[in-house]
Amino acid sequence: MKDWFAGSVAERYDADTADMPVEPVLDFLLPFASGGALELAIGTGRIAVPLAERGVRVAGIDLSPDMVAQLRAKTAEIPVEIGDYAATRIDARFSLVFIVFNSISNQTTQEGQIATFANAAGHLEPGGCFVVEVGVPNTARLEVFDLSESHVGIDEYEPATQHFVSHHFNLVDGHWQRLSIPFRSVSPGEFDLMARLAGMELRERWTDWDRSPFTAESTRHVSVWEKP
Repeated sequence: MKDWFAGSVAERYDADTADMPVEPVLDFLLPFASGGALELAIGTGRIAVPLAERGVRVAGIDLSPDMVAQLRAKTAEIPVEIGDYAATRIDARFSLVFIVFNSISNQTTQEGQIATFANAAGHLEPGGCFVVEVGVPNTARLEVFDLSESHVGIDEYEPATQHFVSHHFNLVDGHWQRLSIPFRSVSPGEFDLMARLAGMELRERWTDWDRSPFTAESTRHVSVWEKP
């Protein structure tokens, strides 16, 4: 995997995601985290740091040293392994493994996503859960998903390969900068199959962290798979 979050992307990440909810995510995750939580793609600790502040034993895996440096500026108490979250191991077990904000799609191959589910299951205690927040595939070839005075976001989708690219145009210091990040788009049903291959079963699926029902109109899902 390529580190798409190095340098200025890591430096701006917290500011760029400042409007994204945190408390509903924590409220959802906390009941699953009695035996500790491992975050895949922990990044700057946007979720992990406040989760640890709620008394949860938290650890993380992330590919980007620059993103983890931003986390380290907040706390040195959360152990983090640098590496691909599909394969990197931590010598511990948890009741919760989670990955949020479409980060599962940073694995751009089916093999990488299957390996991610297997790695998550390998870190779970019996009865533990893997929680994923990710978008539902969009059939539009091009879609503007954000449009503001300082940011334009456009998704470019290729249905034949399930690959898409999120193009971000950011106005930084008076100049427009482009960042195009590749992803692999997956249906909820394909994720369920990956979970079964890893020995897990779907426990629940919602549209959002507030547990609103998942429907045909949902544009994303929060899914929970359980390890027997």
